[in-house]
Amino acid sequence: MVCGGGGAKAAAHVGALRALEEAGLAPTQFYGTSMGSVFATLFAGGATSAQAMERIAGFGPGVIKTEPFAIIRGLWARSLLQAGPFRAALAGLIPERRFADLRHPLTVTTVALDTGELVLFGAGGAEAPLLDVLYASCALPLFLPPGEIAGRRYADGGLRAVVPLEAAATVPARLVVAVDVGPGFDEIAQVGPPSGLPPVVDVHNEALGILMAGQTVTARALWQATPGRPPLVYVRPATRRGSTFRVDQVQSYVEQGYIATRAALAGLQSGGG
Repeated sequence: MVCGGGGAKAAAHVGALRALEEAGLAPTQFYGTSMGSVFATLFAGGATSAQAMERIAGFGPGVIKTEPFAIIRGLWARSLLQAGPFRAALAGLIPERRFADLRHPLTVTTVALDTGELVLFGAGGAEAPLLDVLYASCALPLFLPPGEIAGRRYADGGLRAVVPLEAAATVPARLVVAVDVGPGFDEIAQVGPPSGLPPVVDVHNEALGILMAGQTVTARALWQATPGRPPLVYVRPATRRGSTFRVDQVQSYVEQGYIATRAALAGLQSGGG
């Protein structure tokens, strides 16, 4: 199961797992980027969709806390959000501390800031403390400061692999389910009041979203064009632009993940997957 990044929208993976459970499908390998890596870790640890839903119930607005002096420091601020509350939330959500403690193999993507390379940790890559890797994979530049592992700085794996299909391509499989809740050209336009973010941050988000959306289109096309790869069940829940940090919408994201996965599985069974 490939779990893509998308901030709070990654809760859709819980609904996706519920649909897989109902279909009698039990993933045995997990790949995750950014917040998708957090859910991949829950599942790799053996959590069912119901258990995962119980655990994320406390993953609320308190996780996202702004740096108190970010506005004063302006362009000299290290990040807009505090790392501490997010790290603490990860520690409370994930009981395991090593990749070896998980029930199923897990591979997590990060990006090394000094070289720009995609770096894998876990079953498909290097060994490092699990929570450090998860934080680094979620450390989206501007919002969270980089994670440090063995003296190197790492940032959000979504900078290179929003949906880590290429990482999953390295291991033989009969079927691959990939859930994409990241930026896309099909996102529903944001409606309602402005985001409340400074205009420069809004523009940054829009530009980064375009780059990530293009990256995902390329990754999916490469999968389909490469001979010998297993069937891909591509799940794309309905997502709304600008909702990365909407932790108040978690239940809605779960339901969207469930609906989209059921539809994708139906398409596979009818020969349209």
